Amino acid sequence: MNADNTVKFKVERDVFADAVTWAAKNLPQRPIIPVLTGVLVTAESDGTVRLAFYDWEVSQRITIEAEVDAPGTFLVSGRLLADIARALPPQQVVLELNNGKVDISCGSSRFSLMTMPVEEYPDLPTIPDTTGVVSASTFQHAVSQVAVAASRDDTLPILTSVRIEIEGDKVTLLATDRYRLAVRQFTWNPRTPDFSANALLRGKTLTEVAKSMSGDVEISLAESNGKEMLAFSSEGRVVTSLLIEGDYPKVRSLFPKESTISAVLQVGALREAVRRVSLVAERNTPIKFEFADGSLVLRAGAGDDAQASEALPATIEGGDILTGFNPNYISEGLNAIDTPYVRFSLTDPKKPVVISGMQEPDGEVDSAYRYLLMPILRF
Repeated sequence: MNADNTVKFKVERDVFADAVTWAAKNLPQRPIIPVLTGVLVTAESDGTVRLAFYDWEVSQRITIEAEVDAPGTFLVSGRLLADIARALPPQQVVLELNNGKVDISCGSSRFSLMTMPVEEYPDLPTIPDTTGVVSASTFQHAVSQVAVAASRDDTLPILTSVRIEIEGDKVTLLATDRYRLAVRQFTWNPRTPDFSANALLRGKTLTEVAKSMSGDVEISLAESNGKEMLAFSSEGRVVTSLLIEGDYPKVRSLFPKESTISAVLQVGALREAVRRVSLVAERNTPIKFEFADGSLVLRAGAGDDAQASEALPATIEGGDILTGFNPNYISEGLNAIDTPYVRFSLTDPKKPVVISGMQEPDGEVDSAYRYLLMPILRF
């Protein structure tokens, strides 16, 4: 890959600023080589401009429409280009490469940026054929429900990932940080009806990908330079990422085969009650959940410290039970429930609870999403 001597194109400021900001979003702070701080800009004779970033693990590229006078490629500092693009006045932007510098003009504003050597930039991964398609809204929602349970501890890279299981037209996402487990299933349109595969992708990467997609998302699973990768494409945006290698723990066995106690509540009221009671819960101390006599009583705080309690009506079957949960973990689980009611399935105070949604208090449990949470009994 070599830089061209002359490149020139014109583009609308808002379109350009959005594209550069997205392409430069994940540039490394301490790159292995300096050129990885750059955004690769390629103007095509067909009237499009592609902006790309690649760090050997993740690549991002976006294609926008422009008036191309002279096609070609150049590499400039991504963060600086993004800062300049956002600061430009709302007028047409002209970018022109001359003698190793990129001149940017917009209205009366003028900037000149030094280029970096294009020939030192790694070749972008080849986009494989599409494996299947899913709507961006379904994909975004599913990822947001599961990624909350992925670990933030980089010393355990397997647990920072989301496991993606594909069986025909069904996709299952799983994530756990050892204290909770989230599972979400949805349907998609596979190119091959009997396609089957498993993959591990960083939860942070998957979340950012999902947020940036719109319309329909084309997902591809293939090998690139001997390594497995996933590619996501949607309306001019493409993201590729290498998969995390390793064996994901066998977490499905954590779900109890049956529950002896269940409680159903309005999820909105419970979210707010947990938020209020959590205000007095000290770090790493649980909120007590006491299910008894047709109500759930939440309690936090003890002794001479601040205390709080709140009671909510609940439909309880199977008996009374007292348990406790990490305030943040229970809040994130409840926030992931997208139905009016929530069901707690319990067996024992010392065993995990399974949280799932319900459309009606006496209706069927929505089995597409399940959130398992380990209890804390230090109270």
